[in-house]
Amino acid sequence: MGILIKPVISEKATSNSEVLGQYSFYVDTKANKIEIKKAIEATYGVNVVSVSTLVSAPKVKTRYTKTGFQTGKTNKMKKAIVSLAEGQEIELFG
Repeated sequence: MGILIKPVISEKATSNSEVLGQYSFYVDTKANKIEIKKAIEATYGVNVVSVSTLVSAPKVKTRYTKTGFQTGKTNKMKKAIVSLAEGQEIELFG
């Protein structure tokens, strides 16, 4: 599996891409900023100015059923927010 998983398509991410030129992607949890920058530049052919990353911890969910307590958790996710050079953009819906 590659470094880039999928772009984040939400209201806030779309607003940031239009106003600030920042694009959000879900990335591999073991990838660092340099690898993310190279992957974005190779995939989309743009110049990346900066990369910010954040990791969301898995959320534990518990529910009570006839057989007792059932526990589960969501996956750990890493998100990268990429700033592009002025005048460049990534076409996500094209």
